[in-house]
Amino acid sequence: MRKVMLGLCTAMVLVVRVADAQMPLPAAKPQDGATLFKQQCAVCHTTNLSETMRQGPPLVKVVGRPAGKIEGFHYSDSLAKADFTWDDARLDAWLTNPQAVIPGVVMAYRQGKPDTRAAIIAYLKELN
Repeated sequence: MRKVMLGLCTAMVLVVRVADAQMPLPAAKPQDGATLFKQQCAVCHTTNLSETMRQGPPLVKVVGRPAGKIEGFHYSDSLAKADFTWDDARLDAWLTNPQAVIPGVVMAYRQGKPDTRAAIIAYLKELN
């Protein structure tokens, strides 16, 4: 506790005790993958096959899908030749730095925050 002096008039002083404790901060909310996807990914990617394709391929059922192999989308040569299936680890590496996963790809987006990547990947898994 600390003392705070409040002057009520020039001759009289009132002493009040004030608790030193601060109000607790609210708990941080987990990041919402759907919202993050809409904010950061949806300009280039759709989440269903009925929408017109955008600059990037649709990402519905991307987890477990072979990379660079969705019908109707024109992939860069390097991504079309990819020989792996999208899983959590590959998606995490891809969102961190796509060019490190497959040199020569067009995707310029990079996400340096592990929590943000994890939330987006969790959302993509919900679409499977």
